[in-house]
Parts: sequence; C-alpha cells; structure tokens
Amino acid sequence: MKRRVLGVLLAATLAVAGCSTGKDAVVSGGTFTFVSPGGQLDISYPVDKRQKAPVMSGDDLMNNGKQLSLADFPGKPIVLNLWGQWCGPCRSESPELEKTSNEIQPIGAKLIGLDVRDPARDVAQDFVRDRGLTYPSIWDPSGRVLLQLTGYPRNIIPSTIVLDNQHRVAAVFLRTVASSDLIPLVQKLVAEK
Repeated sequence: MKRRVLGVLLAATLAVAGCSTGKDAVVSGGTFTFVSPGGQLDISYPVDKRQKAPVMSGDDLMNNGKQLSLADFPGKPIVLNLWGQWCGPCRSESPELEKTSNEIQPIGAKLIGLDVRDPARDVAQDFVRDRGLTYPSIWDPSGRVLLQLTGYPRNIIPSTIVLDNQHRVAAVFLRTVASSDLIPLVQKLVAEK
C-alpha cells in the first residue's frame, strides 16, 4: 500500500514538474518501449535484452536547413541527451556533457542532444553558444522526434538514453548525468564491437 501511494505521488509530481525524474523501462516486441513504474533513476540493459531504438532525426539546431539523424553515425554508440534551455538542471549538466563528448568522440562514439520544447530556436542556439557546447543537437520544439520513443515520458528533462553500436538501448538515465556516469559505460559499449 505504501508503495502504491508513493507511486501515485511520484506520478503527480512528474505531471506538474517541468524538469523532473522518475524511471524504469520495459521492452515489448522488437522495438524499444519505455514505461516508468517504480521510480528508478538508472536503467541498464544486458546485451540480450536490448531493443532497437527508432531512427530519430530532425532539424540540426545550429545549422538551419540541415537534417541530423542518429543514422548518420552507423556502428557507433550514441549518447542521446534530452534537454531544453528552459531547464535549470540542463544548465548544470551541460559542462559534463561537453566533457563526455570530447572524451567519447576519439574512441568512436557520439553525443547528440535532443532539444525539446524550445519554440524559439535562437534562444536555444544562444544556450549552446554561451556554454561552448560543440556536440550537435536535433531541434524538436513540438516533441515529434521524441514521440518516436514509444512510452518515453516527455516531462522528464533532462534525461539521457545510451545506445550501443547497433543503436539498441543499453541504458537510460532519468536524472542529471555526470561524465563519470557516461564515459565508462560508453567505453564498455565501444569494446563490445
């Protein structure tokens, strides 16, 4: 009973909060489907339980008229970070993500942002420039790209999804991450080749 009450309270909190956390993932069928019971913050999937992520693509935030797709990086693990310039925790997380990007790119992995719910592209671009972020982001003001992740909660920002070299979901973090969370994980995924 206590657990059920906590679950209801957590769900209510997530519905109200703009930048929030919650967590757990389940797979069904052949593609990744996310659900969030239990309030876990970190989920990892063993190799034999990983499911393929959808091919996500959209406008490149910093390059008007250019498309950016996860398919542009075949055979590479991808760290996909969901963020918005309006999100306070995203501001504190961005230096850690830049550090992660700089360390994983030379070993054959890629960090890509997914900028959600930022209708003013120029404001999101200013966020990137002001923080000196060099990794690319897909601009997703309507959330249409994010909707491709079946069941993924749109209100849990920031959050991070880590894909292996076959672009299967290897881990999900429904919280602010540090480079120490991501770099060792990506190193393991690169070694799986």
